[in-house]
This record gives sequence, C-alpha cells and structure tokens, in this order.
Amino acid sequence: MTAHAVFLVLSVLAWISLVIWVVLLVGRGGFWKMDLHLPEVGKGGGGGDGRAWPGVTAVIPARDEAGILPATLPSVLAQDYPGPFSVIVVDDASTDGTGQVAADLAAATPGSAPLHVLRGSGPPAGWAGKVAAMDKGVQEISGRGDASEFVLFTDSDIAHPADSVRRLVQHAQDAELDLVTLMARLSTDSSAERMIVPAFVFSFFQLYPPAWVNRPDSRTAAAAGGCMLVRREALERVGGLAGIADARIDDVALGTLIKRGGGRAWLGVTTGVRSLRPYPRLADLWDMIARSAYTQLRYNPWLLLGTIVGLLLTYGVPPIVGVVGLATQWWGVAIPALPAWAVMAASYVPVLRLYGLRWWRALLLPGVMAVYGAMTIDSARRHRQGRGGAWKGRVIESGE
Repeated sequence: MTAHAVFLVLSVLAWISLVIWVVLLVGRGGFWKMDLHLPEVGKGGGGGDGRAWPGVTAVIPARDEAGILPATLPSVLAQDYPGPFSVIVVDDASTDGTGQVAADLAAATPGSAPLHVLRGSGPPAGWAGKVAAMDKGVQEISGRGDASEFVLFTDSDIAHPADSVRRLVQHAQDAELDLVTLMARLSTDSSAERMIVPAFVFSFFQLYPPAWVNRPDSRTAAAAGGCMLVRREALERVGGLAGIADARIDDVALGTLIKRGGGRAWLGVTTGVRSLRPYPRLADLWDMIARSAYTQLRYNPWLLLGTIVGLLLTYGVPPIVGVVGLATQWWGVAIPALPAWAVMAASYVPVLRLYGLRWWRALLLPGVMAVYGAMTIDSARRHRQGRGGAWKGRVIESGE
C-alpha cells in the first residue's frame, strides 16, 4: 500500500471517529452530564414536611454475604423514614451464615426497622438467582398482607445515608414516578478501581442516557440494580418479576419491564448511596465485567464483532491516528483525529469529577476501553466454554 493510500485510509477513519463523537456529544441525550441528583428532603416540587409517607419495604437478596453485611445492613435498618418501613433479607442458599448475621445485626442496631430473614434454597428452573430472591421477597410482602406502597430493591453491598429512603419516596411522589433508581457510587479505593470503575459508569450512561430513560415518550429504559425504588402497583400491573425471571442483567430488565408497562421511571446519580464491595485487583474487576458482557450482547457473535469494531473506531482511532498524523505531519489525518480525542476526553471529565479523580485520567480512556474490549471478548470465550457468568457457584447458561 502506498503512502498516499495509507494517508487516505487514516484520514477516512479519523473523520469517521470525529463524526461519531460529535453525534454522541450533541445527540445522545447528554449522557456525559452527571447532574441528575435527588432533591434534598423538603425541596421537592409537590409535598412538604406534612406529607403522608407511604409504607416501604426494602428487599435485599444476599448470597454468601456475611462478610459485607455488617458494613451495609445497619445503614438500611437505621433509615430515618417517617412512614412504615421494614426490611426483608432473602438468604439465597448461603453457606456462610448470612441469614444469622443479618438477624444479629438487627438485634444490635438501636431503633432498627423490623427485619424478616427468608431462607431460600436457590432459584427454581427458569429463574436467575438474584431475580428469584427478589421475587421471594415480593411474595413475602404480599403473603403477609403488607400494605407497603413501595418496594426498595437494594443489594447487600450497598450502604445508604440515613435519609435515603425518604428522598427516594419524596421524588417518586412529587414527580409521580413508578421507578426511582440511582447509580450507586462504586468503590475507587484501589488503583484498578480508579482505572475501570468511572469508565464503567460512563459506558452505562452512554448506552442508557438518563435523559432518555426519564422521558415517558422514549423507548430507552434502564435501572441501576444497587438502588431501585418501585411502586408496587406498577410492579403488579406488569405481572410481577415473572416477566424477567431469567434476566441476568436484572436491573436493565426491570427498568424495561416497568417502563414498557406504562410506568414512569427516573435514573440519576448519587455520591451518598455507595457500594462497599471492594475490587482490589484488576482480575476481580475483569471477572465482574466478563461475567455479563456477552449476555448484554445476547450471546450474538455478530454483535460482539460489531462492538469491537465500534470500540476501535470510537476510542482507538483518535489517539492512534492522531499521534501518527502528528509524527508524519499528515495534518489531514491529525486535524480530525486529535479533536475527536479531545471531545472524548472532555465528555469523560464529569464522571471523573463525580468520583473525585483528576482530569488527566480522561486522556487514558482509550486504553481503558481497550481493556473493556478484551473483557468482552473473554466473556464470549467463557460462555463458549460453558463458564459464562460464574458467580458464587452458579453459572449462567447462554441458551445457545
């Protein structure tokens, strides 16, 4: 291939990348904005301090979580909520005494909300483990005649500020929402987490822009599994969780179920609701992402190929071609490639700010996304080998 031909190829790739980033920046619902927070208590648009606070039941699916519950469960049990509030921990066939730890924590928490511990024996045929545990909690609410208007699905690794439930319910009431969900602030204590986690949040919102999720007339639907407040009436209207029984990415599935059933949803960010689950090594994060990446692509090799090509065009071409253009003084190549890299980095900065990280990390995003591409390929490999989604002794069947 002649130098002129190489120049033309690189120039075309660079312009494609720049167009991609311009379209993402102006036409993807402002996914990069990290400004959708819950209103402060008493600052909603409708009610005030004299409002009637409906009943809420928190459902926490937990499988072998005895180690992390002491750091998280007390924050749920001690919620400063003016209305009826109770907690159900569904012990999903744990082998480490998770249920007993939960009961002991409730007994040791002053002013604790009522806690019910349910012992599960694993998911029935056709059900994913977490969804089955969530459903067991919902069935318990109905079975005991609980009049709770809302169910809060929250994970066992999530710690809540004292006003968390109050703010979630206030927003649901004031905005007449059926689903209020927050992307919990994930841990960034380790260097691996600081590299991978912000890019995970960035990619999630790129796929599911909150501005689109929050519009009733938009087909885009999603939720963040660590914190999902759902109106029971809306859940019953769509037939409960049976409609997503086999969902492995349960949060997005639940958001889609509620919204397509006519419900109104709201997705936002928070620094108060936090995941305390540590991922100290890159290998830990790799396993977490590779567990479900191929599931997200519906086990489709063509979607996998398209994803890798898309990652290369979107994240790989701008820095690589930009540097080549500078080194060779091919300005027709460098001029579109370097602005594409700049737009990419600028759109990433708000996520870094949300996590209290330095702006210069935005320049490293192409390298991080290359790691994500490798994780996605590895996810497909694991599923092909029958090891897809391995998590605490369970393996996701791809259905291929």
